[in-house]
Amino acid sequence: MKDMRPAGRMWHLYKMGGLTPALTSMFDAQSAQQMAFIRSMLKEQRKDSLFEIPLHAMEIVVFDLETTGFSPYNGDEIISFGAVSVIGGEVQMGDTFYKMVNPKRKIPDEVVKLTGITNEMASDAPDLIGVLSDFLEFVQQKILVAHAIGHDKSFLNSALWRTSKVSLSHRVLDIMMIAKWLMPKRKNLGLDSLLHAYDIPVTGRHHALEDALMTAQLWSRFMEEIRARDVDTLGDLYALLSHH
Repeated sequence: MKDMRPAGRMWHLYKMGGLTPALTSMFDAQSAQQMAFIRSMLKEQRKDSLFEIPLHAMEIVVFDLETTGFSPYNGDEIISFGAVSVIGGEVQMGDTFYKMVNPKRKIPDEVVKLTGITNEMASDAPDLIGVLSDFLEFVQQKILVAHAIGHDKSFLNSALWRTSKVSLSHRVLDIMMIAKWLMPKRKNLGLDSLLHAYDIPVTGRHHALEDALMTAQLWSRFMEEIRARDVDTLGDLYALLSHH
């Protein structure tokens, strides 16, 4: 007789069909659908080589996350996603994404003050897996760009692994690394400092969408300088950044 308690059922499904049906059996139908979408999206992403894409036609998504702290593997959670599409150097102001997430934990007071996201607001927001699925649907196969992307990438990877047992497979670019290459003598590469250097108005910091929009404007300005240096493709840009 098969053991159909949760652990036994999961083991049976694993033997019959592999990891995905086994994992999805642990969740409700909507979560299972979202997990399957996330896994499918990242599997498709790995098939495409983007190195030959000309920069003037390259489609990217500039994004930002607000979080409860700095340690995704030590209890901190994403509380909002913000993103905007960019084609070449043209920011697509009508193609944006913003959603809050219920972190299922108390947001520290200092983060509430910084972001304006209260515990009451977050408690009414969707769960992580739903917002993550919507975010990846917005991103599709595009390259992900952020300022100091290591922080955001670690939170994304933690979220992807906890919800769907996959890791981020999208190509990424870091605005800070591009700034370091373009301005090797510049000491302060923080977002506020770079916005000031390029006379980009600060419309509201520590709001995921506002930060993404301002970072996208930085990307647009950087694209002018990158193309002026005869850097034509994503592969060329990666090769140059690898030395910095």
